[in-house]
Amino acid sequence: MAEISPTAHVEPDARMADGVLVKAGAVIHAGVEVGEGCVIEEGAVLGKRPRLRASSSAKAAARGASPAPLILEPGATICCGAVVYVGARIGENVIVGDQSQIRERATVGAETVVGRGSTIDFDVNVGERVVIQTGAYVTGGTVVEHDVFLGPGVITTNDDSMGRHPHDEGLVGAVLRRACRIGGGAVLVPGVEIGEEAYVAAGAVVTRDVPPRAVAMGVPARLVREVGEEDLIERWR
Repeated sequence: MAEISPTAHVEPDARMADGVLVKAGAVIHAGVEVGEGCVIEEGAVLGKRPRLRASSSAKAAARGASPAPLILEPGATICCGAVVYVGARIGENVIVGDQSQIRERATVGAETVVGRGSTIDFDVNVGERVVIQTGAYVTGGTVVEHDVFLGPGVITTNDDSMGRHPHDEGLVGAVLRRACRIGGGAVLVPGVEIGEEAYVAAGAVVTRDVPPRAVAMGVPARLVREVGEEDLIERWR
């Protein structure tokens, strides 16, 4: 049986598994499915529907399908003031930090941590055991594979034209391959790929693909050496 604070608002069509804890002031909208043992902290909002500008609303209408439910798998924690939109999927034992935002159609894999005030935008696919630190922005359409590390304040982008492109032209997020590491404050331009086990130094501006195991730093980022065997993730599990 779920334990729900009397000051929380849970709509009748929300589904709560056994052992769920919903704290004061949380809001859970209809259609949300909360798995066993999840914790919804004070002021969190689950199942928010997006408010879209006219052009985005037209695209959504063209897709035709109703939004999928928001699903929280067992053991997930949604911390104080975080907002998770309808259509997202949050994996087992994920922690979504205070005041973070997970947009519609995003997926976050098991054991991942999303730091305070970070944003996972629409259509982002985040793998398992990913660490996303405070204040990071993962833009729409980005792919983040397993075991990736994003330092505080990392920014990814998906639109070279900054909004001045045909409405039927898609946005292109970054691709972050398994176990790559992105240092604090780095900026990734649209469409770049960061290779498996690559290392991007803090403050770098990445304008080109970074090969697997390469170390990149600077503005614009340049390749300076290779990640050593001693730093590969298998040595640090």
